[in-house]
Amino acid sequence: MRKIQFMEAHGPLIYAERLKKLCREFGVEIVFISPERHVSGYDHLPGYEHEKGDLVNYDIVLDKIYAEKIDHVIYTVSGFTFLKMFIKNSVLFPHSFPDPALTGYEMMKPFYGIVDKAIVQTDFLKHEFKTKFGVEDVTVIPIGFDEHLAEKYFDPSQIVENRVLWIGRDEENRQPGVVLEYARQNPDKEVFMVFGGERYRESIKKYKIPDNVKLKFALSQEEIFALMNTAKVYWNSSKFDTFAMPLTEAMAMGKIIVKPSHPCYDHINSRHAFSGNEYNWFELVNMALAAPDKFSLDNRILAFDKFSSTVMKQGYKDFFDKWLGGIPEENEQAYSLAGQSYI
Repeated sequence: MRKIQFMEAHGPLIYAERLKKLCREFGVEIVFISPERHVSGYDHLPGYEHEKGDLVNYDIVLDKIYAEKIDHVIYTVSGFTFLKMFIKNSVLFPHSFPDPALTGYEMMKPFYGIVDKAIVQTDFLKHEFKTKFGVEDVTVIPIGFDEHLAEKYFDPSQIVENRVLWIGRDEENRQPGVVLEYARQNPDKEVFMVFGGERYRESIKKYKIPDNVKLKFALSQEEIFALMNTAKVYWNSSKFDTFAMPLTEAMAMGKIIVKPSHPCYDHINSRHAFSGNEYNWFELVNMALAAPDKFSLDNRILAFDKFSSTVMKQGYKDFFDKWLGGIPEENEQAYSLAGQSYI
């Protein structure tokens, strides 16, 4: 992830903080390592090879790993498969995936061809790793939503029955223009669009924003859950997702879900989760808003059963117990892992 993104309220940062907190509870210390430099055509650190664009300096990362005496690494960028040459115990946790729906997927494919071990968030991704890249050693652990926040902010009396919530970025894959067009055609609906970073205040100026659209930027987790509670429908219009964290959070808050029909969203499968596409999304959103129930208890129950932080914690505890050769009984932080903070 670009340094500016890591400073803002994005899914990977939220996941990283949650993972560190959960693992500390059962004796595994997570150490996050990145090149710690501005990624641009001009910035660099003295003494290290300069690389342009979004490429990162591998030698900076290796120096930090060695300095921390780390021998187990979770890397989040496909380009870091090179770590296998230096550290035997390396596992990929992908923040992205080479799917045709994503820009630059052709560039990622060669790296995925040399992955031998991975942690993914869904059974769909496990299937993709096996069928497309022959990777058999894949563990599925969901990104757990914050159960405390899902309990604290759940209040059906605050739901606004014509309110739709969308969370994403101003990127082609996320299709914010589709949501804006929906708002234009449905002026009686209230549409909240939450963008992950402050920088999108500038980029969305290219759009004409309808009066019934409310824009929010870089909200905290508390603010996300408080706002989510007031919406009746949560709408995801992305072409492809690996995380889709807001979808599981919306499920936990009992939102009625409208999502893409792409199989990467098959795990969001409940009574009030409706799949569609650009041809019928507007009708699906309106039907969801017109539903007699203000919220979905079915969605909420499913989320707590399958996507909670408790489920995530147990998944990582089981994974680390096997990968690290046992976890100490006491809360002694005996192991360190490196998490690379760039996507």
